[in-house]
Amino acid sequence: MSANVKHHEGQPKARRQKRRAWRRLLRSRDGAAAIEFAILSVPYFIIVFAIFETFAAYTAEQLVTNAVNTMARELRTGNITFALGRSTDMTETEFRTAFCEEVSIMIACSASEADTPEKLYLDVETLPTFKAIADKASIPRVGGEYSDLDTSVFHFSPGGPNTINLLRAYYRWNITFDYLRAITHIRPDSETQQFLIIATTAFRSEDYP
Repeated sequence: MSANVKHHEGQPKARRQKRRAWRRLLRSRDGAAAIEFAILSVPYFIIVFAIFETFAAYTAEQLVTNAVNTMARELRTGNITFALGRSTDMTETEFRTAFCEEVSIMIACSASEADTPEKLYLDVETLPTFKAIADKASIPRVGGEYSDLDTSVFHFSPGGPNTINLLRAYYRWNITFDYLRAITHIRPDSETQQFLIIATTAFRSEDYP
């Protein structure tokens, strides 16, 4: 009899212990910070990475702008010429190679980039007047908004002394996270988003001999 009584008395005690254990578990905060960090870390690191990626894209844009200004100055002063029968003459491939050297600090041109543009596109041409530059202001595209570049309109025909010239550079900078703001210009498919680095300058060449 006494054994049965003790058995029945032990059951409520066991239940109370289980309830207390569950209450302690529900009140416990052990590991909560780790769980919260795991939940929030993914969007946090995406935002951080997007910030750095945006910074890198705009830094590269400044680098391309500096290269455009440098190469334009060489054309303007006659240090680089085209089809004038001089030692300063450069072919389109040589000019592209020189441009790649100007941006090599941050942008690496592929081995075939000078001959076959894949990311870097240069447009160098002579214009009749400065007013004609307005016709070149928009991004040449093959279709509508966010479509690819229409590279068929690009030329390499810089003029000689006392001519008006336009130098445009386009570089395809691949973007992984475009969540902070829409900085991409080209979205040919769902897997590739590109920030199109654009730098333009117009100048009148000096009347060099």
